[in-house]
Amino acid sequence: MLETEERSTTRAWVLHPDIKDRSSPDHSRRDAPEALAEAVALAVALPGLDVVGDEVVPLPKTRAGTLFGSGKIEELKHRFHDNEVELVLIDGPVTPVQQRNLEKEWKVKILDRTGLILEIFSDRAATREGVLQVELAALSYQRTRLVRAWTHLERQRGGLGFVGGPGETQIEADRRAIDERINKIKNQLDKTVKTRELHRAARAKVPFPIVALVGYTNAGKSTLFNRLTGADVMVKDMLFATLDPTMRSVELPDGVEIIMSDTVGFISDLPTQLVAAFRATLEEVLSADLILHVRDISHAETDNQATDVRAILADLGVDQEIKTLEVWNKLDKLDGNDHESLSNIAARDDSIFLTSAVTGAGMGPLLEAISREVTEATTTEDMLLPFSEGKKRAWLFDQEVVDQEDATEDGFALSVTWSAKQKARFDKL
Repeated sequence: MLETEERSTTRAWVLHPDIKDRSSPDHSRRDAPEALAEAVALAVALPGLDVVGDEVVPLPKTRAGTLFGSGKIEELKHRFHDNEVELVLIDGPVTPVQQRNLEKEWKVKILDRTGLILEIFSDRAATREGVLQVELAALSYQRTRLVRAWTHLERQRGGLGFVGGPGETQIEADRRAIDERINKIKNQLDKTVKTRELHRAARAKVPFPIVALVGYTNAGKSTLFNRLTGADVMVKDMLFATLDPTMRSVELPDGVEIIMSDTVGFISDLPTQLVAAFRATLEEVLSADLILHVRDISHAETDNQATDVRAILADLGVDQEIKTLEVWNKLDKLDGNDHESLSNIAARDDSIFLTSAVTGAGMGPLLEAISREVTEATTTEDMLLPFSEGKKRAWLFDQEVVDQEDATEDGFALSVTWSAKQKARFDKL
């Protein structure tokens, strides 16, 4: 338990273990200073934390029982004591044994990267479904960390209780209790999924292409979404500022109407417990007609971030055949030389677009490209529908693809102009 001593915030210290052993499964390809900066940004994104210090800790290799060597543990112990640190955030995986030993040695609460991200998601989840998905992920995480028959999870605020402190309620849960809660949440989520499928089926009757924004967290997706749609989605220079997906109808300059979807940002080393939650909230991406991969092109780690996004999309099962355009955002943060260099690259690749969602630069070419990609070629066909196929006939009229209809002795003779996608949907009816 952490004693907050009547403080409104918890004093925290962020550590990034820089493991030099490339054969170690915990070795990170990320640049250590950049990784530390991201970890600090994650900590700042969680209300109630006061980050009073941060540092990179070089490690030749990890210690099974304590992660760090004894000398470094003693050095950090004094540092934490002098700075009245109550919570240490370790940017990486920490085993239950390592956590227990470090907490005993340092007399502070330990939170690893997965726990921190789960805390942030718990704090930000706004919809009932989002809350359930995060709780499911948290329970799965907690279940793997039970090192004795019972675990004590204390709740101080609206989060998951990892940060600790005297709380409103105290939950004692063993594996059986956790499993029962997991099954209950899954049943609740199944009902939500069925409801969402009904909504998607209703949208399918309106032949608007879906354009999904994806990207690393804080790449500027929500700002771009607001710029393109005129919406008012919360925008803040903070990791995971928005969690719940938002959809808006947009009319492109040439009159084509689309549905644009803003999604939660991705992050490197995404906790495996959250992948399922992502899959549920990103179903619009799975069925998208076009994906816009928004990148913060001014970020030093932009290439690694892009690699992480592509890997997560693959893990989520996004169809590789879905057309993807790269939106190199935050052009306003580049100096002249970088701007010129990236402009030359984009000029040679018609799937790359330089933009600034803040200033509006590059929006015209991007909108034109979106229109080209979602405007499908159409063909005109004649067909004869038996009178018994009333459902199919109604669907054709709902899609507004019927050019002419005549009643014959054998059924309805129709002339339709439709896209290949609409034809495929019709064939499945």
